[in-house]
Parts: sequence; C-alpha cells; structure tokens
Amino acid sequence: MAHQNDPQVVRRLLTEHGRWAVVGLSNNPRRAAVGVSRFLLDRLGMDVVPVSLKGDDVHGQKGYTRLADIPGRIDVVDCFVNSSRVGAVVDQAIAVGARSVWLQLGVIDEDAARRAAEAGLDVVMDTCPVMEAPALGL
Repeated sequence: MAHQNDPQVVRRLLTEHGRWAVVGLSNNPRRAAVGVSRFLLDRLGMDVVPVSLKGDDVHGQKGYTRLADIPGRIDVVDCFVNSSRVGAVVDQAIAVGARSVWLQLGVIDEDAARRAAEAGLDVVMDTCPVMEAPALGL
C-alpha cells in the first residue's frame, strides 16, 4: 500500500518548533537544500543541523557527516538524497531515535517509509515544506 501523507502530521511538523537535521545540506547554492533550509530557519523558526558528506557548516550552523554524530534530539530528518540512497538515511534516523522523517519532493522509498512508520516515526514523503507551508497560511 502506498504511503499517504497525513495533513495533521505535515501541519504539526511545520508549525511546532523543532530541530531539523537536513541531510544533503552543503554550501552548494545550486542545491535545493540551501533554500529550503533557509526557509525552515527564517520563515518557520526551526533549528537546522546540516548533514553532508563533508560536514559543511551552513547558515552559521555546525555541520555533521552522520546523524549519529549530532548531539541532542532530532525532531525531523529532512532527506535531500536520491531515492535509491534514502533508505539508509531513514534507517539511521530510526537508529538515532529521530521523531520524524521528511523525504523531499521526488524522494520516494515506500519500504523505507514503512520501516520508519513501523518504528514509530512520523513520515512525510514526496513533498517540500516550502510547497506545504502556504496551504497552512505560513
């Protein structure tokens, strides 16, 4: 059965203050993660933790190379990675006790979404906070 995003989960994630680990966020201005993470910071008031292969600091926020290296809680793991690689990120999110995973627009992995949901995480897939926020008046 295909994953269906729960509008109440989307609303809660975008309106309640949270700490978002943005996987795939680097200093490359051509990447969508840069603009979306800026939106999360500036418009929605979220805390953003960059996660990338190089561990780049972005938007003045300390970067990490792995979710497991991030101290403290992670409310949302926001995935800007290829669909073929997102399952491993979701498994890491489960392992570190993240509360939610958000698979960005075009990032689809039904098996990973199911594993996350079965582990008790909220799951949003194949959409973007920047697209969802206007419908919520944000």
